[in-house]
Amino acid sequence: MRTMTPWVLAVPSLFFMAWGGNHFTPLLPLYGEHAGLLDWQTNFLLGTYVIGLVPGLLIAAALSDVYGRKPLTLVGLASSALGNLIILLGAASVSMLYTGRFFAGLAVGIGMSVGTSWIKELSSRDWDPRATTGAGARRPSLTMTLGFGVGAAVSGALAQWVPAPTMTPFIVTISMLVLTIIPTALAPETVGATAPQQPPQQSWLRQLHTPSAKHPDFLIKVATAAPWVFGAGGIAYGLMPLVLADATGDFTTLYATMMSVLTLGVGAFVQPFAQRIDRKLNGRALPLGLAVVAIGIALAALAAYQAGPITGIITAVVLGTGYGTVLVTGLYRVQMIAAPRDLAGLTGLFYALTYVGFLFPTFISALLPVMPYYVTLLIFAGLALVSMTVAFGRIRYVRGPWGKRG
Repeated sequence: MRTMTPWVLAVPSLFFMAWGGNHFTPLLPLYGEHAGLLDWQTNFLLGTYVIGLVPGLLIAAALSDVYGRKPLTLVGLASSALGNLIILLGAASVSMLYTGRFFAGLAVGIGMSVGTSWIKELSSRDWDPRATTGAGARRPSLTMTLGFGVGAAVSGALAQWVPAPTMTPFIVTISMLVLTIIPTALAPETVGATAPQQPPQQSWLRQLHTPSAKHPDFLIKVATAAPWVFGAGGIAYGLMPLVLADATGDFTTLYATMMSVLTLGVGAFVQPFAQRIDRKLNGRALPLGLAVVAIGIALAALAAYQAGPITGIITAVVLGTGYGTVLVTGLYRVQMIAAPRDLAGLTGLFYALTYVGFLFPTFISALLPVMPYYVTLLIFAGLALVSMTVAFGRIRYVRGPWGKRG
């Protein structure tokens, strides 16, 4: 293990916390039918997940700034295992499904704030002399996206073709989370009393205060763009499989899996290119990503109107492109804006705002008695264009203490 680059040891925890949170998504139609849920109740399984994310993103980040990244990451792994165990034991219980999703969301929140900051810090030149500019943003965002996608692919395939579809995916997921404790325990600490680089910080309650959140670039541009990250993802692989369930019939779970894999796979693929485009366009890739999101949601409206699974697949590709572009460019801006003591807190706040988008499918489904899906989706496409307008123009780079701008 001594010859292994330290950041590699921190990767499995973020990967499998992302897996443990998102592998449930292609199973939404299955559980909606199994537990007899309405469409909005099924989509609110994503909403409950968001509720769990908030303390994971914000409070855990502050705690990790004082007590270290590793202890909080281990708590996240335990929370994900617990949440998946609750769902495994309560597949037909609405209350247990919502409770399990809460703990899974808590774990992903810890991963996205603490895990992302940990990998970012281990990607600095002090820990990895071969790290390139932007590696601190690219590595955690790719790890998280791949965890989301691979988890969805594996669990969706298991649910479609392996016996006990409400049990097998969760047994596999819990097993992987337990095994991930080993590399996490071996990874070096970067913050706290035992860290070689940084002294202990002040009390965790004071760490909740994040002065960098007042930066105008964050407030005006990054914060308004952030919800469209998982707004795009939630519409593509959370809402559309339900909208097109009648058209896909017995293959709804397989179709939902394919939508998840396409969206997240394309999102992972475009991230390195999005960073390069961002540099060439002098910081304008963020509004460009929002424009792609708007186009993707308009395509989702067309798919809903036509009840067309093929159009839905095209929608997943476009929304995946927008998702990956807005995620990596937004995260890079957060890391440029944040001071060292604010890094985990501002990262957590950014991700909390991204996950607001997971409430979009619930709102859209709840409005179904008032207006059809395609009308509501067109309204949301218009809102994405408004966000694009707000984010347009060069975002002022801040030469943060973590390195030079890229």
